[in-house]
Amino acid sequence: MRVDDFDYYLPPHLIAQQPAAERDLSRLMVLHREPFALEHRLFKDLPEYLSAGDCLVLNQSKVIPARLWAVKEPGGGRVEVLLLHQVENNVWEALVRPGRKVPSGTVLVFGSGEQRIRGQVREKTASGGRVILFDCHRPLLEVLGELGSLPLPPYIKEEPVDPNRYQTVYAKTPGSVAAPTAGLHFTPRLLEQLQDKGVHIVRLILHVGLGTFRPVQVAEVEKHTMHAEYYELEAEAAQVINEVKSSGRGRVIAVGTTSTRCLESVAAPDGTVCPGKGFTDIFIYPGYRFKVIDGLITNFHLPRSTLLMLVSALAGREKILAAYQEAVRLSYRFFSFGDAMLII
Repeated sequence: MRVDDFDYYLPPHLIAQQPAAERDLSRLMVLHREPFALEHRLFKDLPEYLSAGDCLVLNQSKVIPARLWAVKEPGGGRVEVLLLHQVENNVWEALVRPGRKVPSGTVLVFGSGEQRIRGQVREKTASGGRVILFDCHRPLLEVLGELGSLPLPPYIKEEPVDPNRYQTVYAKTPGSVAAPTAGLHFTPRLLEQLQDKGVHIVRLILHVGLGTFRPVQVAEVEKHTMHAEYYELEAEAAQVINEVKSSGRGRVIAVGTTSTRCLESVAAPDGTVCPGKGFTDIFIYPGYRFKVIDGLITNFHLPRSTLLMLVSALAGREKILAAYQEAVRLSYRFFSFGDAMLII
């Protein structure tokens, strides 16, 4: 299967630079798989498509201020650092730019005055990143708010008017370097409406990492390797999901490709999900047989991306590309701050 098979034309002006005025006023394209049909609604209409007994699975990972600026010591050269994930206490894997000027052993100085901390590059990773040991008296996560900024995707050229709009309203556990964007459309009121209707809402964690920033660089889909991302699924959440699956009376609807990847990673062949924590590098593309999810809430994804391949695995490549063509025709907003799709 060729990566070119997942390409499509997107006019640049449809790449959303700011979120919608209100979270749940984003547009919602509803893709019915069998028979294939498209509906055009607003995200606030989502409760009309979910029923009592369904289970909605949210990723409560929180974006950290992972973009840092440093100067080399000695020399003073300026370096951009994007934290990816914590290896151990105060040791992080990161991307650095310009990478060719940051070899192993380089000392980096972040901040100034009382906020000043140092980091030393331990080694270069196989994927071209760096492992950095930070010399600070507190866990690095505690000081990032003083030193870092949100790591917006490269296609967003404007800073959001409200940085909190790049977090879900239910974000709780710090660790992602990009938002699980399908969840950005939810409001507390909408979640309350769904619960009042009898929809089960459970939460898991998958910290969004390097894969978000790395394009597919091979010609054949099967040769691509996913970067591993950390996940957690607690026993209580797993129990609710398994009860919904075994009852046969409800559907499991994943909010986002991140929730999907976590659920499919922890599932037994019969679809039973097992609680636990660890890292997953699962790569879902057409031909994959889903074991857990029955539907998906997601945004509109980049051409040739692994995310587009995942939604194509669920709905069918031809249906997804037809839906995207219709979204372009109707001027839907694309990518992180863009509109949403419900696949059922």
